[in-house]
Amino acid sequence: MEWLSWLIVGAIAGWLAGLLVKGDEGLGVIGHIVLGLVGALLAGFVIAPLFGTGTINQNDFSISGLIVSFVGAVVLLAIVNLFRRGTAR
Repeated sequence: MEWLSWLIVGAIAGWLAGLLVKGDEGLGVIGHIVLGLVGALLAGFVIAPLFGTGTINQNDFSISGLIVSFVGAVVLLAIVNLFRRGTAR
């Protein structure tokens, strides 16, 4: 059941990050889910310990876990967009 919560949180975080960060038109739904999952995973290791919150990495499906996952997805999406713009020139 843990993987299902990861998919749900990753989809939500990736979708919300896609709404906030522009320039990701080519990613699609699967790309947003993957970015949300990877962003949530990285945020769980980097951001969550700074604020002492739970994450989906710890099977904590909560508002704080969703916020940390969202922040991680936004940061990762911004980094991906930065590299995509740099290689398009």
